[in-house]
Amino acid sequence: MLPPELRDDVRTLWDYHDLGHELRRCDVGVGLGGHDLGVATHTAELFHAGWFPRIVFTGANAPTTVERFPRGEAVHFRAHALELGVPDSAVLLETRATNTGENITNTRDLLAAQGISAREVMLVSRPYQQRRAYATAKKLWPEAEFVCSARPLPVDEYVADIGDPDRVINMLVGDTQRITRYAELGFATPQEVPTEVRAAYDRLVAAGYTSRALPE
Repeated sequence: MLPPELRDDVRTLWDYHDLGHELRRCDVGVGLGGHDLGVATHTAELFHAGWFPRIVFTGANAPTTVERFPRGEAVHFRAHALELGVPDSAVLLETRATNTGENITNTRDLLAAQGISAREVMLVSRPYQQRRAYATAKKLWPEAEFVCSARPLPVDEYVADIGDPDRVINMLVGDTQRITRYAELGFATPQEVPTEVRAAYDRLVAAGYTSRALPE
């Protein structure tokens, strides 16, 4: 469970990263790699619902995922999607990306090499990764239009599913910091950060949730 004294601040960040995009039919769904296999589950659900005819799973490994997904994030996500009834012919793999920017650019290049037109792209990610993924994609793949989707879970249910509150809070803090930092570095388009989001972020940093933060 989330520490009661932190719950309001965690929910503030959680809600900020949830873009609430309305789904529309896209040319491809891109399942962004990471530690959360629920991304693959949700990508498969969206495929079966007819939101896109083709999937790209993208991701190599990070220090936080190599033990869980030793063959690489995309490979394990694909295997899970196949178990859920997605046909192998509908899935492409991008297995080199080690960050969100590479997820986007490598997927763009893979589709181009395959001669696949992707003007409308659905980014499927962890719930708290939506805003950063969207800002990154708009910067690095400007010719495409994007809609984001993630499992529609309230934060307490997501934390219970992951089973590690500290990990989720640290990831939320890290993603919030990257919204501003990556825009400053030219990696992503700028995003407004409301005052209440900045205040919640600062309090969680002061509480010690900095393991996923970039050095200041």
